[in-house]
Amino acid sequence: MFGRLGPLELFVILIIVLLILGPQRLAGAGKALGRAIGEFRRASKEPDAEDGKSADQKPGG
Repeated sequence: MFGRLGPLELFVILIIVLLILGPQRLAGAGKALGRAIGEFRRASKEPDAEDGKSADQKPGG
């Protein structure tokens, strides 16, 4: 039902969001979303590096 959005549907959604937020707030929202995605990617890579360091150390010395 909602699994596939074609180009026309995406265009309509973009126009509606543009009308609601306005061009300046839409640009700010896009910038904030980009920062959040970048921060999420950095944070998701950090535990892997920490797990690798802690796995080398044996418990109890």
